[in-house]
This record gives sequence, C-alpha cells and structure tokens, in this order.
Amino acid sequence: MPVMTSYPAGTPSWVDLGAPDAEAAAAFYGQLFGWDIQEGPPEAGGYRMCLLKGQPVAGLGPQMDPDKPTFWSTYISVDDADKTAALVAEAGGQALVAPMDVMNFGRMAVFLDAEGAPISIWQPLDMVGAGLVNEPGALCWNELGTRDPATAKAFYEKVFGWKAEPEPMGASPYELFQMGDRRVAGLLVFDEHTPADLRPHWSVVFAVEDCDASAAKVSELGGAVVVTPTDIPVGRFAVATDVGGASFGIIKLAG
Repeated sequence: MPVMTSYPAGTPSWVDLGAPDAEAAAAFYGQLFGWDIQEGPPEAGGYRMCLLKGQPVAGLGPQMDPDKPTFWSTYISVDDADKTAALVAEAGGQALVAPMDVMNFGRMAVFLDAEGAPISIWQPLDMVGAGLVNEPGALCWNELGTRDPATAKAFYEKVFGWKAEPEPMGASPYELFQMGDRRVAGLLVFDEHTPADLRPHWSVVFAVEDCDASAAKVSELGGAVVVTPTDIPVGRFAVATDVGGASFGIIKLAG
C-alpha cells in the first residue's frame, strides 16, 4: 500500500490503546507486529507512536481510567470536530472528551454512541492518521459489535453519513457500513452465544502474514487467543487479548 496522505471524512483513520502497563504493551506489540514504538515529548503524557516502515500505524499510552477495562479505540476522520460533536448530541450520543487540540497534530473528541459504545473522532492537522493500512502489521478493519442494530445504524448515518448493507460473514448477522460505494467498517450483531455482560463496542483488526503463526506468537508473548484461527470469506481470522487484557483481531487477508 502507498503511504496514506489523507482520509475522506467519515473514514476510520487511527487506533490507539490505553494500557494498564504501557511498557509491557509496547514490548508485546513491538514483538508481535514488528513495530518501532517511540515515546513522545513530555507534554504527550506518555503517549507513544507505533511505527512500521517509518510510518505511524497506531498509538499507545497509559490507561486513563484504571477502573475500566482496557481497549483499543477507533477514530473516525472528520472535517470539523465541533460540528461532529453537535451531530453526536443530536443523534443521542454522549461526550466523554469534548473536542480538544492535540498539540499541532489534530483535534480530537471521544463519545459514547447512542447504545453506549465508545467512538473517537480525529480532525487532522499535521497528522492525518495511520500512514500505512491494509498490510501486515497495520490496521485493516474496524468493526462495531451491537445488540441494537437499528439504533446503531441510525446513529452512524446521522453522524457520519454511513449506510449499512447486509454481507454474508458466517453464522451471525453481519452488515457493512458504507459511504457511497466505499466500505468503511463492519457491523456485527451479537447473537445468543454472546456473553450477556459484553457491552457494545468497537473492535480493531490488524493484518498479518500468517494468522496461525501470529496466534501462536500471541501466546508466547503472554497474551491469549480467544478465537482460534478460522477461515472466513475475506481471509483467515483470529481474536486475541494482549498482556493487559485488550482484545484485537488478526487476519491473513485473502487476495
């Protein structure tokens, strides 16, 4: 993939992790994906850039609220963070972090969507988001898990202009969020096998060269494989948790 120099508004453009032990998380992901993880300046508060081939592919920093589960955050690129915040409120969402400047890199905000799933936005300035996507070691997919697809679809259509279209993807109902003819994210509807205490949330998926080898590496590094490597229509896929308990997907893309 060429280096990403921009993202259309409404496109996932960045992911980051708030880790209970940032040092341990950096060691885990550095070895798993081959990331060069560099700590930012003091004003960054311990936030680190994860680089692949010299390009930023993810962020990693200390967990802000140690009383809550650790998770990967998805950021959607927007033209105007403040206008998007107003749309979130109109659509039934709630602000967790109001729009704020992140040094000279961009402007961000964090919300709960209408069902309570955390989602972030990024208005780029000097940093557009991930410099590489859709190749081994880089982000390749973002997916919302929901119990109420009607509420989710109404919210994301209002805020980002997304439309959802059904897509065969295994036993559980699955849809694709689209902007025009571009597929931007997935929508997975929780079924009867989903744990009752699992809240609606966004998941991130990273591409790998070999799903089985990467799953084995997760275990070697102290993480856990939650869903063993499985063939799905778009590749070979697994779900894992890192050394701090954060969940993420890995996939060997087909074609």
